[in-house]
Amino acid sequence: MTTRTRRRPALERVLATADRLFYEGGVHATGVDLIATEANVSKASLYTYFQTKDDLIAEYLRRRSKQWQEHVHRELAIRAGSARARILTVFDLLGEWFAEPNYRGCPFNNAEAECPPDSPAHQVNLEHRAWVHQLFRALLSEAGVSDSDRAATQLQLLYDGAMNNAHAEPDVPWAEAARNTADAVIATGLARA
Repeated sequence: MTTRTRRRPALERVLATADRLFYEGGVHATGVDLIATEANVSKASLYTYFQTKDDLIAEYLRRRSKQWQEHVHRELAIRAGSARARILTVFDLLGEWFAEPNYRGCPFNNAEAECPPDSPAHQVNLEHRAWVHQLFRALLSEAGVSDSDRAATQLQLLYDGAMNNAHAEPDVPWAEAARNTADAVIATGLARA
């Protein structure tokens, strides 16, 4: 067994533990000592994988982004439908996420509030936000909405707002409200086409 093969489970434990602890408690309130202890690795081992805590935070967000993108693309393919229906499905997926007992808001917005603009986490956040915008823009174009870039910005505002509000007031149907408003944005874009 090579060293690289033996290290892989430890790295996965570090990433899984960091994901859970960062999401539950915030990126700054969660120390690397706690992550190392709960992942059952030495702090020195943790730093062989990540030079700094900022690098670990960025990787946490990168993994969250990849997982969410894969989930959204998989569900859009399974649920199919028109481009308009797929746009609305994105908001349905948010609603399903909000209903989970461990929902603590958007991990990207949460980390963004704690990290400076020159941090690696900020760059990952921008990349994730660009993906969300591009997803909406592509689906809006496919649906025949005029000015799909502008409409995508409006949908992204609804998307972000629903996540933040669902964390603050979980008993309000924020995803449904965002979905209904998104449908109105689409209808307006189609009327202008």
